[in-house]
Amino acid sequence: AGAETVKRAVQLDVAGRFQESLVCYQEGIDLLLQVVKATTDEAKKHRYRQKISEYMTRAEDIKKHIEKEKQDGKYHKQIRIEENATGFGYEKLFHEYLTEIVSEVWVEDPYIRQVHQASRYLLYNFLRFCEMLVKGPCKVKTIHLLTSYDEGSGRSQQMTALEEIKQSLSNYGVRLNIDFSSSIHDREIRFNNGWMIKIGRGLDYFKKPQGRFSIGYCDFDLRPCHETTVDVFHTKHTKKM
Repeated sequence: AGAETVKRAVQLDVAGRFQESLVCYQEGIDLLLQVVKATTDEAKKHRYRQKISEYMTRAEDIKKHIEKEKQDGKYHKQIRIEENATGFGYEKLFHEYLTEIVSEVWVEDPYIRQVHQASRYLLYNFLRFCEMLVKGPCKVKTIHLLTSYDEGSGRSQQMTALEEIKQSLSNYGVRLNIDFSSSIHDREIRFNNGWMIKIGRGLDYFKKPQGRFSIGYCDFDLRPCHETTVDVFHTKHTKKM
């Protein structure tokens, strides 16, 4: 398993997919270290250690390359979520970017509304996103939401729901600032540690559950997704709204 993992790491490395390659190198090195511990043949141990040393050196080089891209504001990672794919709950998608220093979050999404529309549950999705932030490990104190007003009679329901989320967040020491724009179209999420995530469908990339008591209704990791693309960038300064 260790050999297969580092083989995959090398393939990703050659393809320029450095972030994924680094993860595979790290996993492969851990597996190979376990093999070394279990091996009694000294010659084999020596060969394994040489290979591990090579992989560790390459992993460190990749780390430095990624860090330089971050510092230069050039980092870009793209994740393709396939139709009906599972395993892309908010925690899985955002966890590596929510470091402990994150204290402020900006969400731009024109459709944080429509609680009962058949195909959209975006207010609930936004609530789930806020729950993830409250759980940490980040120490979020302020969330900025920029969205658009719901149309017609839905506006009152939208405002009531957002106010309830705001009050609930305040119980956890988190302030929710809400602004509205009639011209907003883009969807993006930004953290004050420099990470910026653009999701083609915004927070609304989950399919409607089959029923209220079906698997995936509560756990978004088990919920099938719509096809979408996630672009992750790192900039020196997170822009303000």
